[in-house]
Amino acid sequence: MNEEFIAERIANLRTQKGVSARDMSLSMGQADNYINNIENRKSLPSFPAFFYICEYLGVTPKDFFDVDAKNPGLLSELTDEAKHLDNNALTHLLGVVREMRG
Repeated sequence: MNEEFIAERIANLRTQKGVSARDMSLSMGQADNYINNIENRKSLPSFPAFFYICEYLGVTPKDFFDVDAKNPGLLSELTDEAKHLDNNALTHLLGVVREMRG
């Protein structure tokens, strides 16, 4: 993992969320070019800012670094919802997911 990964991951997750870099920056209480500077590799977020970025994007830090998760925000939502299912429903859901993967 390097600066390029962090910049690209933020850009991808932000795009999935459907928000501009400017709007995200302003929503976080930062200058309007804050996220743009990170995505263009001009700066890196501080550690506390990284956690806030994750929160804003709806992902955990673990999800942020999980390169296999194409859309960690939706995956996290699905996991949260699945926690409330009984064994029968979970088995059915697992079967559907396996069938969809082919």
